[in-house]
Amino acid sequence: MHTWQADLLDIAEQATSEQVVFANVSDAARQLGFEFCAYGLQLPYPLSSPRIVWLNNYPPAWREHYLAQGYLGLDPTIAHGRRSQRPLLWDDAVFAATPRLWHEARAAGLRVGWAQSSLDARGVGGMLTVARSAEPLGALELAAREHRLKWLASLAHLTLSRVVGDRLRLETTEALTPRECEILKWTADGKSALEISHILSLSKTTIDFHIRNAIAKLQTANKTAAVVRAAMLGMLI
Repeated sequence: MHTWQADLLDIAEQATSEQVVFANVSDAARQLGFEFCAYGLQLPYPLSSPRIVWLNNYPPAWREHYLAQGYLGLDPTIAHGRRSQRPLLWDDAVFAATPRLWHEARAAGLRVGWAQSSLDARGVGGMLTVARSAEPLGALELAAREHRLKWLASLAHLTLSRVVGDRLRLETTEALTPRECEILKWTADGKSALEISHILSLSKTTIDFHIRNAIAKLQTANKTAAVVRAAMLGMLI
């Protein structure tokens, strides 16, 4: 393992802030020859409108223009990342359906780019993009560096999904008790409150009490939504 990889792994294991993680991911990208770096993380909750966390060091004018134009929903690299975890090298063919986006990105200095998406067991998806303003990414350089770029994408995803997930849990929910988690797990398996009361040798009234508490703590409307949110936030693992 390279020294920068070992150092980044140490930082990632101790990090409690996504800004700290991203700053070090950006530094690693620079060491690999890319002046720009971005990481987009899509959380699976709420299901009707998943929350997106976007970290990048793009030129401020381009970042503002990109968001103002709604390019987040049009960007073909993001569409690719949602369909496949195969690495993607920017070229004219990738942006064939969005020539204006491609022209404006290149004008902003984002001329050469590589992206790799990730998806974990909780349904949290993310994508690392590295880019630069010059020097095409040739086959020899790509062969020499792609395995390190893939490693960086994987580490960024694992660390940022943990850090962001931990922050959101602290911001939006109270901690569930072990009993509440246990009952939600049985609920997730399709068991009714009466069935859970038999399994755990508790009264149905007690089961209902814990379910109501979990619903309140998770700020959801019913037990189905509570189970989904707890699972998405990793509370039932």
